[in-house]
Amino acid sequence: MKLRVLVVDDEKMARRRVVRLLESLGGCEVVAECRSGEEALRWLHPEHVDVALLDIDMPDMSGLQTAEVASSRDVPVIFLTAHEEHAVEAFARGAAHYLLKPIDAPRLEAALSRVRRATSPERIALTARDEVFLVEVAEISHALYDGQLVSVFAGGREFLSESSLQDLENKLAGGDFLRVHRRALIHVAFVDRLRSLPSGGYLALMRDGAEVPVSRQSARALRKRFDV
Repeated sequence: MKLRVLVVDDEKMARRRVVRLLESLGGCEVVAECRSGEEALRWLHPEHVDVALLDIDMPDMSGLQTAEVASSRDVPVIFLTAHEEHAVEAFARGAAHYLLKPIDAPRLEAALSRVRRATSPERIALTARDEVFLVEVAEISHALYDGQLVSVFAGGREFLSESSLQDLENKLAGGDFLRVHRRALIHVAFVDRLRSLPSGGYLALMRDGAEVPVSRQSARALRKRFDV
């Protein structure tokens, strides 16, 4: 699942830089850009966003004041600021992370990963016919759609699910899961190696011996993930 991100900064160029960084990292969807904390209030709800990236020094309503509202609504906040002196107060108001400008991709990715780990479910429910299986997310290696049902492979077992592959992707709130084909989803930690295909895609060879197709369109994102 993509992390839904709200970007809040009174400087347009600063917002644009953050958005470009998020686009380069992948696994994120910028749901809105706001110029002030007051403007951000309408977006600060868990049904809209998973995390808010806030500047501190903003007109009308500061980032610290905005963070207090976000905390009351259970929306994690990562501060992106040039002011290191507010760090203690920021964490007191519930900040998940505090990054000093200029922001670079590795530090931002590490902060977002912290939010993902905190918000990701430990188990998900898979329904097939009259049964519901509770499956450990950390054990899921991959999932394949055969045209009718989705097969989820976890802990050496195969679970059939009536949910769509898109529904499964939405449930797996974390950057370690990638949709690599219209019929396939993988947990990158379980990839053993990649085998190139004439099409420009790959076969992802999983630890359990399974072969998962990776489309040409998804191959680039996978290479980037593994720094190939």
